[in-house]
Amino acid sequence: MAMSHPRLLLADDHRETAALLRDLLEQEFDVIGQVEDGLALVSAAERLSPDVIVSDITMPGMDGISAAAAILRQNPAARIVLVTVHGDPILVERGLQAGALGYVLKRAAAEELVLAVHSALRGERHVSQSPVQSRRITGTH
Repeated sequence: MAMSHPRLLLADDHRETAALLRDLLEQEFDVIGQVEDGLALVSAAERLSPDVIVSDITMPGMDGISAAAAILRQNPAARIVLVTVHGDPILVERGLQAGALGYVLKRAAAEELVLAVHSALRGERHVSQSPVQSRRITGTH
């Protein structure tokens, strides 16, 4: 019997990026929906009940962190992975405080996004190391 793949909802306002992320994710997950803004994400999450949500942060209408917080208010069991170009530790902190389980930098998505989604499905956190954080740790300039 074939195992069914986890059902995934994707949100990104850049079509090219969304297509690349979708190609990456469809190898292991059923992408059941794709939206381009936070408000659409909140309603799609409610309608589709995906196993996991992968969302960009910077989107029109409502950003991904606000959308994540809204989704988690409706469904505290929702599993959300944020994917973004922003490695700002303050944004990482805001995303995790909102309840996201994953935070993946787009430039690391090819290596990390699928891992982060699997972590989220297990209820575990996965956070990309941002260049800012790694510089701070090693003390190099």
